[in-house]
Amino acid sequence: MNILVVDDDPRLRELLTLTLTRAGYQVATASNGQQALVSATRDTPDLIVLDVGLPELDGLEVCRRLRQTSDVPILFLTARDDEIDRILGLELGADDYVTKPFSPRELVARIKSILKRSHRAPANSPHRHGELTLDPNRHHCAVKDTPVPLTRTEAQILQALMQRPDHVLSRSQLTDAIYGVGSPVSDRTLDSHLRNLRRKLADAGWSDAVESVHGVGLRLRPWPA
Repeated sequence: MNILVVDDDPRLRELLTLTLTRAGYQVATASNGQQALVSATRDTPDLIVLDVGLPELDGLEVCRRLRQTSDVPILFLTARDDEIDRILGLELGADDYVTKPFSPRELVARIKSILKRSHRAPANSPHRHGELTLDPNRHHCAVKDTPVPLTRTEAQILQALMQRPDHVLSRSQLTDAIYGVGSPVSDRTLDSHLRNLRRKLADAGWSDAVESVHGVGLRLRPWPA
């Protein structure tokens, strides 16, 4: 697996390179956003570790531009107090984030979790719930005839809910289905992806599609009669 590390701090790039190399990954680095875009296009990494606080072209803009043409997994590095950046990053299509300062062990665990689910074989059959359709193989979702542009994680959440639409999935069941059992993903990350999924379905014509069952979990509402 090839990982691109993007950070303007040379000491942190060196630490990340050493940590990821010891974990068995091949590592390329970039010190700014422009270099990141060039390297992502030229080298097609399996995952990008991307600092939000880059000078000039910041990590959020790099993510936005990459998502126009690429579905490469992105793990953001953010400052501890920059919650708004974390939320924006997930809305732009990042898969997860780690706050600075971070544990190298945690970083490697997050990367392994993202890579495991991003290379998981998709289900063969499309899913339908009323006029909501999801085709995992084509990465296509629609409400009636309106396309819904989902990120990989949003599509995986929706797929888990559509596989058993009459059942309530607890947060832990949903997290395990998307990220793998024992994954170190925070509730905030899951909440951000759920919020984005709900908003996109509402924009396409189905508001309140995902129902929260207090104290139990989440499920899809019945399709409106």
